[in-house]
Amino acid sequence: MGADAVRIVVERNGQRLRPSGRDRAEVAEGRLGEVTSMLAVPTTFMNESGEAIGRLVGRCRLDDLSHLVIVHDELDLEPGRVKLKSGGGLAGHNGLKSINAHLKSPEFVRIRIGVGKPPHPRAGADHVTKPVKGPARVELDIGVQIAADAIELIATQGLEAAMGEIHSRS
Repeated sequence: MGADAVRIVVERNGQRLRPSGRDRAEVAEGRLGEVTSMLAVPTTFMNESGEAIGRLVGRCRLDDLSHLVIVHDELDLEPGRVKLKSGGGLAGHNGLKSINAHLKSPEFVRIRIGVGKPPHPRAGADHVTKPVKGPARVELDIGVQIAADAIELIATQGLEAAMGEIHSRS
């Protein structure tokens, strides 16, 4: 879900993701409004995404993790619902655990796209990796578009304004 949202923002802004083997990600550098930005999609497995994020943060010399936005799926939200937050717990999300381990901090911004709970508690990995069809797919597609909007709003208007806008829609 997160990669889809990033790809939408890249496309909307006339940019192009390019492979960066040293970062283990696809990267687009440019501007979102007046803000210089780097949009990236790790090419690692999700559970190892912290490796790519750690390399990118180091390369950019990003000291303030409040400027790092991670977009990810969220089992604890209904399908398609989007919520923003800064810092906090990792909710058992293995990708977030990997990022936290590499950055040594959970204090980054998250755009969470709801995918809903799996039918059984131990079915989480299958739930987020298998294709979704029908009405649920429509809800997820809408959520991905809203998450893309959130990326742009955070960059151009700041987190608080983005939270107000996105939380009123979702």
